This record gives sequence, structure tokens and C-alpha cells, in this order.
Amino acid sequence: MRKTVIAPPKRRGPKPTLSADRIARAAIRVADAEGLEAVSMQRIAQEVQVTTMALYRYFSNKAELIDLMIDTASGPAPNLNVGFKGWRSSLKEWTRRCSAIYRDHPWFLEAAAARRRIMGPNELEWLDAALAVLAGTGLRAGHQHDAFLLLIGHIRSNAEFTAGDAQGLSAKQWRGAMTKLLGKRRDRYSALRAAIDSGAFHQRPEAGLEFGLECIVDGIESLVGRQKK
Repeated sequence: MRKTVIAPPKRRGPKPTLSADRIARAAIRVADAEGLEAVSMQRIAQEVQVTTMALYRYFSNKAELIDLMIDTASGPAPNLNVGFKGWRSSLKEWTRRCSAIYRDHPWFLEAAAARRRIMGPNELEWLDAALAVLAGTGLRAGHQHDAFLLLIGHIRSNAEFTAGDAQGLSAKQWRGAMTKLLGKRRDRYSALRAAIDSGAFHQRPEAGLEFGLECIVDGIESLVGRQKK
């Protein structure tokens, strides 16, 4: 005797409430999977199952949506517990966590560098957290801001290098092409050839981040020492 399978009743109730945050998170998912160029008002409207015009109740244009994407992807700044760890350790942790945002969201670099804009609340938290650590170094206020710019520049440079490796030639392909090219010009670029032969270009991007970070932190400490004299 055949059993009758009764399908469970469909759940009824209101659809999830549309909000600017929900729209931004949908846009982040699209950008993470397909890149920033895939984000359009029409595409995101499809993702959240509304008409394109409905999105304009929350955002005047795509630029405003991207601004919120940046702030949402940043997330809240970490609690660095500077008093317990000390400024060197805390500053390194801040840098690594900030770098992870660029690593986890490959579109973030392009979006954040597109134009000068007002920072969102999460971004301001990150800036405030970095300056709070730097305030504990003894640096003058102007130098604290300069140090922050140096750190964020290092993070973005590392992210740009990583993105270029993903989009263009791989590091292995680049080394192979350069080795072949330099082999034809043995009389030139001796230092570059020696660096490639020694394996200097085999390092992972994380190694470059850590090396630069160590140099920056050492430089800050040296500057602090000179200011105290």
C-alpha cells in the first residue's frame, strides 16, 4: 500500500523587512563573489527581491550604497586592550585585522580608494582605535596621524600587490617570465637577477605585510626615543 506523503505547510508571515543594512549586505555578497563591477542597483534589487526603484528609498545613488558597503564590511573596530598588551603589540594587531578586511573582501581596495568621502561610523572607530594606540606611544599628535597614514598605506599597498597577483600573472608565472627575459640580458639588471635567483620573490604577501609592519613599528619607537631626548 502506497504511503501518502503530506508536504509540510508553507510558512506564512511577512517577508524580512527591507533596510539599508540588508541591502548593503546583499551587495557585499555579490561583490565578494563577482567583484565590484557586478554591483548595480538593478542587480541588488533582484537580490533582495524588490524593484530597482524601491532601492532609491534607501540610497540616492550607487555611490551611497558603496559607501555603506565599505562601512558594513569594515565592521566594528577591535578592542585592542592596549594597557595590557602595550602599544607595539596592539598596533600590530590593529594592522593585521585591518589587512584582513582587504583580504576577505577583494573589492574593498577599489571601493575605498575610489574617491575622498566621509567615513562611516565603523571606519571612524577603526581610525579612533589606531590613534588611541598611537597616543600611548608618546608621539606628538601630528606624528600620530602621520603614523596612521603610513600604516594604512602599507596595508593598501599589500592589498594592491595581492590583487594584482590574483588578476594578472601569478607570482610563479611572473618569475618564470622575468627569468627568461633576464637570461637574454646577462650584462644588465644583475641585482634583480640575483634577488630572483635567491628566492626573494618567492615570499607570500603576508611576509611582506609583516616585514613592513616591523619596520614601521621600529621606526615609530625610534622616533619616540629621539623626541624624549
